[in-house]
Amino acid sequence: MKEINLLLFCFLTAFSAFSQLKIKDAAPLSDVKMKNVDGTEITLKDAKGEKGLIVIFSCNTCPFVVGTPDFPGWERQYNEIAKLAKENNINVVLVNSNEAKRANADSFEEMQKRAKEQSYSMPYLVDTDSKVANAFGAKTTPHIYFFDSNLNLIYTGSIDNIWDNKRKTDVPYLKNAIQAVGSGKKIKEDNTAPKGCSIKRVQQ
Repeated sequence: MKEINLLLFCFLTAFSAFSQLKIKDAAPLSDVKMKNVDGTEITLKDAKGEKGLIVIFSCNTCPFVVGTPDFPGWERQYNEIAKLAKENNINVVLVNSNEAKRANADSFEEMQKRAKEQSYSMPYLVDTDSKVANAFGAKTTPHIYFFDSNLNLIYTGSIDNIWDNKRKTDVPYLKNAIQAVGSGKKIKEDNTAPKGCSIKRVQQ
C-alpha cells in the first residue's frame, strides 16, 4: 500500500474533541431513531441481536471505505462481517455521520445508491448532525464499536490491520472479536486504533 496516496485524501488517524467511549461503557443515544436507506427508522436497541450489535461508522467516499488502487477498502468486507456476525447472533449497522457532506456525496439519496450498488446486507443509517458520532466520540470512517447483549462496549477500533504496511501478519481484530463472543470467550484484543478519514462534522 502506498500510504502517500491515501494521505492526499484523508487522515490516517483523525483527531476528535469528543470524549471516547471506553470498554464496558453503555451505548449512548441507543433510543434515538435514525433513518435507514429503506425509509424506515430504527434505534440501536431495535437493531441489536441476541448477542450484541456492531456499529460501523462509514460513508460513501472515504478511500479507506471504498478503496483505491493501492488499498482494497474495508467496505468490501462489510457483508462478510455481517454474515459472520449473524451466524453468531450479532447484528451489524452502518452509520453515516458525515453531516458536512449531507448536501452532496453523503446525502440520503447517495446513501441509498451506495447501499444498492454494494448490496449492503445491513441497515445504513443517517446520523443527523453527527449526534451519535459525537456521543460515541467516533473519529473515522470506518470506526468500529462492538456492544454486547446489554449494549455495553466490548470492542472498539479498526476492522483489521491491513492499513499497516509494516505488519508482519494480518490480524482480523473484528472477526476475532465476533468469534470470541459467539463461542463465549473473552475478546483478547478489545481496543485498537481506528484508521480512516475524519468524520466530516459541521463546524459550530
